[in-house]
Amino acid sequence: MGHPYPIREIARQAGLSEATVDRVLNGRGGVRESTARSVQQAVTDLDRQRTQVRLTGRTFMTDVVMQTPERFSTAVRAALEAELPSLHPAVVRCRFHFRETGGPDELVETLDRTARRGSQGVILKAPDVPEVTAAVGRLVAAGVPVVTLVTDLPSSGRLAYVGIDNRAAGATAAYLLGQWLGGRPGTVLTTISRGFFRGEEEREMGFRAVMRTLRPARRLVEVTDSDGLDATQFDLVLAALRQDPEIGAVYSMGGGNVATLDAFDAVGRPCEVFVAHDLDHDNARLLRAGRLSAVLHHDLRQDMRDACRLIMRAHGALPPDSAPVLPSAIQVVTPYNMPPGSPPAPPQGRPNGPGS
Repeated sequence: MGHPYPIREIARQAGLSEATVDRVLNGRGGVRESTARSVQQAVTDLDRQRTQVRLTGRTFMTDVVMQTPERFSTAVRAALEAELPSLHPAVVRCRFHFRETGGPDELVETLDRTARRGSQGVILKAPDVPEVTAAVGRLVAAGVPVVTLVTDLPSSGRLAYVGIDNRAAGATAAYLLGQWLGGRPGTVLTTISRGFFRGEEEREMGFRAVMRTLRPARRLVEVTDSDGLDATQFDLVLAALRQDPEIGAVYSMGGGNVATLDAFDAVGRPCEVFVAHDLDHDNARLLRAGRLSAVLHHDLRQDMRDACRLIMRAHGALPPDSAPVLPSAIQVVTPYNMPPGSPPAPPQGRPNGPGS
């Protein structure tokens, strides 16, 4: 029986004497079949537990680098910190580098500084621009695995992407809006934080493709370059509403939804259907209040768990896995099916939706 373990360790695992284990391993006979099975099971158990042995005492210093509004970085930090105990006996320590806006230079400097200082891995949400792609290449060349989060950099040397299938998410939003608006006239406002985030670009492509199929006559108006921040979002949406009095529904790909609804209120116009992304604190409150029709949500804790395990696997601390990382499941969340831990749905009233 091939194995990499000392006889003493197998004997301890099986609860047998070393002499008995030695007889089984060397096929000398004179032992019961059940005893031989116990030795075989002990070796199997040690194989399975060897991963835990490799993890014991290992510390993985991980850098989380994100350009995103504070409401989403807060949600990511909370999800990651909630998952850290599940990664034991390994210890994952995190350094957070968050920014809400700006050009790529500062982001590139953060990545280059991380490469010089050293890190066991980087979890990255960043725009898909050549400067960032090159910086990811330098990290990988320095031996630092990079996992992209919610928006991908497919032409970079990143290890993997974790998050939803953004094109499918955009298609789902188009389906929901098409069903709820039906044949009623009106323009749909689409809002994007920045055009160079691939995730939002893919959501828009999926949305427009399905909307052309389901409702080819439906007009779409785009607002972009707000960075998902309320201060800039309000002015951009207000200008769009004043220019087009037919806007009555929204698909928000990049956030700033409080400001979008404030702009509707400012012109005294109802938003008949509003589909948004991510169950952050703003969207959870708006959803419970009936101001959002639905939120396209995914389990950030699963994303963070997958990202950490990918980094540990890259360092040989977990067994190799040839299976591709599957996209996170897209959940259509209403006030009445909010995930565990969210406040309960309102006892009366209903969200914006069909016929509202």
